[in-house]
Amino acid sequence: MATATPEEREAGRLELRAAIGFNGHIASGLICHPDNKHLLYPLGCTVVIQDLASKKQSFLQGHTNNVSCIVVSSSGNYVASGQVTFMGFKADIILWDFQKKELLARLSLHKGKIEGLAFSPNDLYLVSLGGRDDGSVVVWDVPRREAVCGSPASARSAGNVTIVQCSACRDEMFITAGVETIRVWELDLPNRKLRPTECQTGQLRRVITSLKIADDDNYFYVGTSTGDVLKVNTRNKLMTDFGPQKKFSLGVTALLLLKTGDVIVGTGGGTVALCKGSNYKVMKNIQVQGGVTSLTRRGQGHQFFVGTNTCQIYRVNYAAFKEELITTCHREAVHDVVFPSGTSDLFATCSKDDIRVWHTPENRELLRIVIPNMTCYAIEFMRDGKSIISAWNDGKIRAFMPESGREKYVINNAHSLGVTAIAATNDCKRILSGGGEGQVRLWAIGEKTQKLEVVLKEHISAVSCIKIKKNDKECVTASLDGTCIIWDIGRFTRKQMILANTLFKCVCYHPEEYQLITSGTDRKIGYWEVYDGSAIRDLEGSLSGSINGMDITSDGAYFVTGGDDHLVKMWDYNEGTVTHIGVGHSGNITRLKICPGKKYIVSVSADGAILLWKYPAVPDTGTGAAAS
Repeated sequence: MATATPEEREAGRLELRAAIGFNGHIASGLICHPDNKHLLYPLGCTVVIQDLASKKQSFLQGHTNNVSCIVVSSSGNYVASGQVTFMGFKADIILWDFQKKELLARLSLHKGKIEGLAFSPNDLYLVSLGGRDDGSVVVWDVPRREAVCGSPASARSAGNVTIVQCSACRDEMFITAGVETIRVWELDLPNRKLRPTECQTGQLRRVITSLKIADDDNYFYVGTSTGDVLKVNTRNKLMTDFGPQKKFSLGVTALLLLKTGDVIVGTGGGTVALCKGSNYKVMKNIQVQGGVTSLTRRGQGHQFFVGTNTCQIYRVNYAAFKEELITTCHREAVHDVVFPSGTSDLFATCSKDDIRVWHTPENRELLRIVIPNMTCYAIEFMRDGKSIISAWNDGKIRAFMPESGREKYVINNAHSLGVTAIAATNDCKRILSGGGEGQVRLWAIGEKTQKLEVVLKEHISAVSCIKIKKNDKECVTASLDGTCIIWDIGRFTRKQMILANTLFKCVCYHPEEYQLITSGTDRKIGYWEVYDGSAIRDLEGSLSGSINGMDITSDGAYFVTGGDDHLVKMWDYNEGTVTHIGVGHSGNITRLKICPGKKYIVSVSADGAILLWKYPAVPDTGTGAAAS
């Protein structure tokens, strides 16, 4: 961990139980393992390995930043993954043992980003391609875990190289392609030299977006951003044919070759087409959601998988040529996560366009409520389980039935600058909402009516979090204006105001309700007396970036925080020390929750990922608030 205090380095690690999410923006990021039993794909700084039958997941964790490419050797023994890093810094390639799921070596030569990786057919070499700021290609000796030789990837006159593929039969040959360049490389091992040959495509000028080599090495196919496919002879480096006449819309973004000689083409427009013959006539096609970024075949190709940039994974049966959606997740930032009262088997998340309800034992989506082009900032399950209430950027509060997702009611114009926070009283008769303009509004919810009872105008900036006491008589609201206000919601008056030089992002009552903890952009975790709003103590919550979410256990012994440092931290409430740390997010953590019954912790982030962590075995220290 790059930024951790000495105490945090000694903290235990939270164990990742499941990850809901798939980074569909990485070209060829979805791979079916040669054993035909596992799928591999990137999510943040983790590589997820999922068993196709049991859906069980295991994780390869070791990257310090987003995974940018991943490849599996043809024997299936090795996995290699590359990452992005900051400009001018070295970007790591990690070589993994697939069976043992452990790190074998870190290979560091490229700067900025690893653009592409490829294993030679007999696992002897790994070829890596650096990103735009690096521009070099390096061949690594896999058994010895060291670099053999390197070279600039393209001629000075040519454009960027974005793709690398190894030959299907010969360890000493590989191909690179990119902007108006296709090169076949030979490795001259005795002289430790790379010898490239440019392929001739006649008058055609193309940006290459995908590349596949035939199993016998005689030909290879390249897909272009223009929407056609070129076939090139590997021996004489000449293009033999190209097609189709009617080009694919938004470019050919992925290719798959079948034993029959047919080609499956994936396009930026979401078409997956089966093409035959030298004119690439489309025989069958299906439409998926989002642009295709990965095509990977299972076994001989009786089944194949499609990954898209809207982060969906489809399984396609070749004979029937019908698609089946097997993985789906949020593709925008997730803003909130909540559990219904008393159950850990369900939770809901919200994002741009939708609210989704998930079933934790299987990590699958049970319900999706879609409101196109709107963003949901906060959600809450009513305690009686009869509705999900939600806060939206169009200023509306919407309530939905939790089973069917049908709209129950809408409160229009609830806030002028969007609804940013929401909470419901325990008796389910009232809703408190906070808005972007800083107002806090109390709504009376009847069987058929929703009536505005009172407007509390004290905050002068967006309300970020609302928590209500168990007796429904008091609440606390946190705002980006640097105040937390404790309200008497029986009398509609302000009881206390907490001031700090920060934008407050989150607040929690200690279960005994005479103390509060807060956090925000100053990275401090503040403990406060509810009675008079006085500060008890503050902890350094993070070394970098805001803390955006926190939740406390039902006994008050521990709490968790997450924020812009991408770390989930579990704290001992009384000691004020970090006991466990979860590393896995690559986006800013926006919210997290401890499930009822303390089975796991769910954290959600700005890159659309939802991670479930095993709740660690910690000694129950009993409650009792912090000593002042």
